Amino acid sequence: HKDLVLVNASVESSALVALDKKTGVEKWRARGITESWHAPLVVALPGGKSEVVAACIKQVFGFDADTGSPLWTCQTGIGWYMCPTPVAKDGIIYAIGGRNPQNGLAIRAGGRGEVSGSHVLWKIGKGSNVPSPVLHDGHLYFASDSLAVAYCANAKTGEIVYEERLNQSLQGIYASPILADGKLYYFGRTGLAVVLAASPKFQVLGENSLENRRGYFNATPAFAGNRMLLRSNRALYAIGK
Repeated sequence: HKDLVLVNASVESSALVALDKKTGVEKWRARGITESWHAPLVVALPGGKSEVVAACIKQVFGFDADTGSPLWTCQTGIGWYMCPTPVAKDGIIYAIGGRNPQNGLAIRAGGRGEVSGSHVLWKIGKGSNVPSPVLHDGHLYFASDSLAVAYCANAKTGEIVYEERLNQSLQGIYASPILADGKLYYFGRTGLAVVLAASPKFQVLGENSLENRRGYFNATPAFAGNRMLLRSNRALYAIGK
């Protein structure tokens, strides 16, 4: 954010820390960040201001991105550490998480104080413990890490558009889904990948497997041009034409 590097140091110091990107000098520190395992999210607000958002156990926090001053808190009902990185568009924050129960919610940014009763737009009893969601064309896409069930939710209302099992053989999902070329790529930990159309209509476009269950695929893939970069605990792959 601007000249700051934002670091979620929940594990190390229960804090969100901003460092000068040129010198490494600490510029501000927001405390009380516990059970939070995701990258900080910067949300742009009307008028040029920005908030940095951290989802923690039971609640989401909003801070002034320039100063670290606390702005708002929102209760989530998720009594578990928060691993998925929230996503945002047009001042709306979408957060999922939990193991049992799993929940998802949409929060309007820009609030002050406790905003659970004023800024929550919707809540659903669906979520994921590890992988982050994808926001695309007015829909939120994500998959349960333990059930291997893919979800599509209407981002405006929270209505579940589809809830479909990806593959009976897909065991555990740690990698976040990736959007590329109009497709969503879901990777299971044992190397099975299921490709869906990035559409509110559930459509399986392909299934592919690597390493015959000998390795573990936990990392989210990356794209560089027309190549997918994919890592297991055994190898790094570049897949393309």
